[in-house]
Amino acid sequence: MDKLTADDLMTLETYARERADFRTKVLEHKKNRQINLGENATLYFEDRLTMQYQVQEMLRIEKIFEPEGIAEELDAYNPLIPDGSNWKATFMVEFPDEEERREQLKLLRGIEDAVWLQVEGCDKIRAISDEDLEREDDTKTSAVHFMRFELTPEMVEALKGGAKLSAGIDHDRYKAEVDPVPEDTRRSLAADLD
Repeated sequence: MDKLTADDLMTLETYARERADFRTKVLEHKKNRQINLGENATLYFEDRLTMQYQVQEMLRIEKIFEPEGIAEELDAYNPLIPDGSNWKATFMVEFPDEEERREQLKLLRGIEDAVWLQVEGCDKIRAISDEDLEREDDTKTSAVHFMRFELTPEMVEALKGGAKLSAGIDHDRYKAEVDPVPEDTRRSLAADLD
């Protein structure tokens, strides 16, 4: 999947006019790019369109229009676009109550290493987490992690051929499994692969 360049972005003025329609398009697209893992964890799979939306929003919020600032935003978000042999996702641990969330993040240290995907007939793919910076310390994990899932050519071929996809978490204090992932999501993720 091609990375974004400044030429792919709308000017602030154009984005102001197009924002509502673009946002609707992106939100519709995102519906088939997430997997709920139990009640309190979700994988949100990123791609070129979701990252374009993120960059456009950051430029709008920060009122960035200088080439250097735009380049910085592209440098920050382009690594979250899949490379054709992998998926990239934002993983969120979601507890609505702030106190409960704080306590659970202490108990769920290492959860980012317990997230997996599995293509039917293949080994589990473990998440490679937080390559940009450490998001866990000695006392707690973060509510947000960035993940990469690397697929073998055999996995890609199987998915393109219709193999089912499963997902889960096998942490000591949080277990979840989705088997199979909904077909619309499987199809959307398979489209990310070369």
